[in-house]
Amino acid sequence: MLRIRKFAAIDIGSNAIRLLVANVIEEDSKPPKFKKSSLVRVPIRLGQDVFTNGEITKHNAQRMINAMKSYRLLMDIHGVEDYMACATSAMREAKNGAVIAEKVSKKAGIDIQIIDGKREAQIIASTDLHDVIEKEKDYLYVDVGGGSTEFTIFSNGKIKVSRSFKIGTVRLLNEMVTPDDWKDIEKWIKRNTKDLKRLSLIGSGGNINKLYKMSGTTIGEPLSYIYLNAQYQFLQSLTYEERISELGLNPDRADVIIPATRIYLSACKWSGARKIYVPKIGLSDGIIKTLFFETSKKEKSISNIINK
Repeated sequence: MLRIRKFAAIDIGSNAIRLLVANVIEEDSKPPKFKKSSLVRVPIRLGQDVFTNGEITKHNAQRMINAMKSYRLLMDIHGVEDYMACATSAMREAKNGAVIAEKVSKKAGIDIQIIDGKREAQIIASTDLHDVIEKEKDYLYVDVGGGSTEFTIFSNGKIKVSRSFKIGTVRLLNEMVTPDDWKDIEKWIKRNTKDLKRLSLIGSGGNINKLYKMSGTTIGEPLSYIYLNAQYQFLQSLTYEERISELGLNPDRADVIIPATRIYLSACKWSGARKIYVPKIGLSDGIIKTLFFETSKKEKSISNIINK
């Protein structure tokens, strides 16, 4: 028996806010299949407010409320069964983050969970990586955001360790990352990858997805460290305006793509990885998977109570 269910994930990041609507296909004893149905992204850079002034401005708070109202309507139109809205680095550090979350709940009917870095890393790590991960190989999974970057190490097909660091593209643009911050990440990566061989990187986030698309690489094939480094030098040689006019990058992508590339390159250097796989998954996908399994667990519990 085939059953198709719809779930939605809202990722309130430091550089943008995304709505992902996904179909979950259940069929008898087979594992569920997750298929993206719709993805909407709005470039509300909350991190610019928070990392420089400590709180979200009234202007961006209103933009966020308007975006959430539209997301609420889109979820209703799609016939979404359930949703989860998660706010990350910018919202959790904003002095007025909880107040704005309450306003969104009242005005848009969307409840926001402001999650910590550990929870964010757990959700990202729950994404479906079976098509990428080979059990005999080791991987460093790097998810670069505007305010933080989550690192997860997979060994023998399982999560070995995961950590979130306060280093992200918007922070780097605003020169809010110190040499000590970089050293902390370097030490963590080297310490946790020193005994691993044949390690590759898995990159997620809008910037690595864009770099992958620009490379023209066949889907499923990895980027090389050499290519990524060359692309980094090339991007730096262009002005912000040239990256928009000549490369066709969106204005809110044309600036953050350089610091994002620097993070991926640094992770490769410190881990010894020379291949970067880009499966185009991230926090939104993890939210969908987490939501589905939590909902299924509740349904089974209710079913057991009724059958008793």
